Amino acid sequence: MSSEKVPNPTIAATPPPPPPHGVEFVKGINGLDKVVLRDPRGSLAEVYLYGGHVTSWKNDQGEELLFVSNKAVFKPPKAIRGGIPICFPQFSNLGSLDVHGFARNRFWTVDHDPSPFPTNTSNKVFVDLILKPTEDDIKTWPHSYEFRLRVALGPGGDLMLTSRIRNTNSDGKPFTFTFAYHTYFSVSDISEVRVEGLETLDYLDNMQNRQRCTEQGDAITFESEVDKIYLSTPTKIAILDHEKKRTFVIRKDGLPDAVVWNPWDKKAKAMADFGDDEYKHMLCVEAAAIERPITLKPGEEFSREVERFGTLAYILYRYLLHMYMGRDNQFCPLFFAPKIFLCWVK
Repeated sequence: MSSEKVPNPTIAATPPPPPPHGVEFVKGINGLDKVVLRDPRGSLAEVYLYGGHVTSWKNDQGEELLFVSNKAVFKPPKAIRGGIPICFPQFSNLGSLDVHGFARNRFWTVDHDPSPFPTNTSNKVFVDLILKPTEDDIKTWPHSYEFRLRVALGPGGDLMLTSRIRNTNSDGKPFTFTFAYHTYFSVSDISEVRVEGLETLDYLDNMQNRQRCTEQGDAITFESEVDKIYLSTPTKIAILDHEKKRTFVIRKDGLPDAVVWNPWDKKAKAMADFGDDEYKHMLCVEAAAIERPITLKPGEEFSREVERFGTLAYILYRYLLHMYMGRDNQFCPLFFAPKIFLCWVK
C-alpha cells in the first residue's frame, strides 16, 4: 500500500450546487465523507468517497444486501473489507502493483458536471464520482487517466454501477489494465447458497496456480474455500439464498469474466480485518475483465461508444423468491421484480 497522505476532498473549492432529491452528503465512520442515495420507496445505498466504495445497499424493508466485515478498517490507506471495492488498474496480484490496484485506496471526488453517460438513469437516484492519478500513482503506474463512476439506485431497489475509463496520456502511449467489481453479497448461510449461470464454463482455479479447468456441476455450491475466475461468462448470473428465500441477479455488460470467492475458515482466521466465522455469511461474485486485459489508446474511452469494448455496467437486482406447488407437486420458484418475470421448474 502507498504511504501517501492523501487529502480528503469532498467537493471542489467552488461552491457546489445543492444535491438533487434523494442524494445526501454526510460524514461516515472516522469522519470519512460518504454519499447516501435514497429511493422514495425506501431502498438505500451508501458510497464512501474513499475508494469510490459502495458499503451499503438496503431494500425497502431495510434488509442489508451487501456484506461488510465487522472488523473492516475505515482508515486510509487500508481498503474497506466488504461492499463493492473497485479493482483497478490491476486485479489481484496479476501485475507489479499492490493487490487489486490502487483505485480502492484513493479519495474520489464528486463530479457535479459529468459528461453524458451511456446508460439511462433518468428514473434513478445517482451520484457521479471521478478519480484521477496522484503523483504517487504516476510513479508506480506511469499513465494518465480519468475514471468516472456513476452509482445509481433504481425505483425497484436495483443498484447499478457504471464505469468509464479514459486514457488521457499526452505522450501517445496506450495503457492496459484489468478490472473487477469485487462485490461482497450478504447471505444467510454459505452452505445454503448456490450460484447459477456458470455451469460447464472454463475457469482458472486460483487455488491451483490458476490451472484451467471446466465446471462440472449443475450449479456451484460451497463446502470449502473457493477462488475461481470463470471465463466467457453470460451477461446474467444468479445467486440463490435458500434460507432467506432471496435471489440476486447480476446483469453485466463489457465484463466477460466472473470471480467467485469465499475464503472459508482457515483463510478467514488469517485476515485481520475479517471475523473468524464471517465467511459463513458472505459470498463474492465479481463482474470482471481479467483473462484478456483491456488496452486503451490515448483519447480512447472504455465506454459504450467504443463498440468493441462495451461499457462497464453492473446492475444488481434483488428478486423476491416465492414458492408454489407446480405440476407433479414440484416447487416452482418465481423470480419477480419490476419489468422482469421468470418462472422455471427444477
